[in-house]
Parts: sequence; C-alpha cells; structure tokens
Amino acid sequence: MSDHTLTLTERAAKRIQTILAGEAEGTELRLSVDGGGCSGFQYKFDLSSERFADDLVISRNGVNLRVDPVSLPLLEGSEVDFVDDLMGQTFRVVNPNATASCGCGTSFSI
Repeated sequence: MSDHTLTLTERAAKRIQTILAGEAEGTELRLSVDGGGCSGFQYKFDLSSERFADDLVISRNGVNLRVDPVSLPLLEGSEVDFVDDLMGQTFRVVNPNATASCGCGTSFSI
C-alpha cells in the first residue's frame, strides 16, 4: 500500500532505531489493533521480521512501522509518537477515530 494514512514522529522513529539496534537484521516494529482492553480495542506493538504484501509501511529515518490491512481502518489518520514522562516510556497513538480511551492510552473505542 502506498497511501500513507498514518504518521510516525521523529521521537518514535528514534526510539524504534534504539530498540532495533539489538535485534536481528530485518526486524521491524508492527502496530496492530486487537479486540479487548478496557475500552474495546487495544493497540499492540510487536517486533517482527514478517512482511506481508498488503502491509502499510510507514518509513522515517531509515526505520519502518508496519500496519496490517485489518487494523488500518481503525488507525486511519493516527500519529504514532514516543513519550517519556512521569507515567513511563511508551509509544502513544494519537487516534482521531477514538471516541473514548483508557487513562493509560493503550485501549480505545470507536
């Protein structure tokens, strides 16, 4: 897919680079949406070397973020960021489609 409907911030790209530095060559970060969590859906981040032809690939600073086509409609227009604050270090998805989310930001509803 070439239609970039998600964005990856500079901070997120740098964090992905740091994480992947200790992984096998060809490993990339994959973002998906699973049913569950306290708000109905939850974001899931995995390291994977699997590549599928229908993945959306978002590239920034030489790293890729892959999203499967089933999760994509739920993430349309989102921004993936990395935050380091009092709550800890985490990837955060700013999702304009979410009508509600949990306090920790890992689950959402539409």
